[in-house]
Amino acid sequence: VADDEFINIFCTPVQDQGETSSRHVDSSNMHTFNQRYPSEHRWTKDHPLEQVIGNPSHLVRTRRQLELDAEMFMFALTVSRTEPKNIKEAMADSAWIESMQEEVHQFDRLDVWELVDRPLCTNIINLKWLWKNKRDEENTVIQNKSRLVAKGYAQKEGVDFEESFAPVVRLEAVRLFIAYAAHKSFTVYYMDVKTAFLYGSLKEEVYVNQPDGFVDPYHPDKVYRL
Repeated sequence: VADDEFINIFCTPVQDQGETSSRHVDSSNMHTFNQRYPSEHRWTKDHPLEQVIGNPSHLVRTRRQLELDAEMFMFALTVSRTEPKNIKEAMADSAWIESMQEEVHQFDRLDVWELVDRPLCTNIINLKWLWKNKRDEENTVIQNKSRLVAKGYAQKEGVDFEESFAPVVRLEAVRLFIAYAAHKSFTVYYMDVKTAFLYGSLKEEVYVNQPDGFVDPYHPDKVYRL
């Protein structure tokens, strides 16, 4: 080596700042970096949780959904949140009175019964009220349901009736129907028949007492013939 200059081959020479230029950098090896700034006008996922009003885990609701919530809130004011334990408590609440009136109206509308004189030597069945609140997925009461049932256990087989049979669909049949409809791409419609048991037919004559709270004031001793 000239002038006996020692060169270390393992040392990388340091370039001056002037020698370092963008012309030595391959742009294909560079990654574009865009810094995100939090928006001041809309809610974003990276917004500070302490500044979020409400539960961030809930989905964002549209104006239409908010209108439906307001309607549901107003409807909730017309229903009762407590279930009565007896007819006295039920008759003290206007919401349950309306619910029971609707149930009795179904009997009258379908001509299920007829008010007649009390027959002699005949088993008269007593009626009973059942009250239940229907709730949605948020456990909010959306309907007061009243059901008028007969104490059928007071009847004796072979005396008051020959046999009792209630047609109920088997779960296997429902699954088979849905599977076949899906295989054939059929459009399936479903519906709920209100008080479906009232559409059945009776072979024997059945007499029941007038329901509590809805006794005819002019004929309190009469009974209903089904």
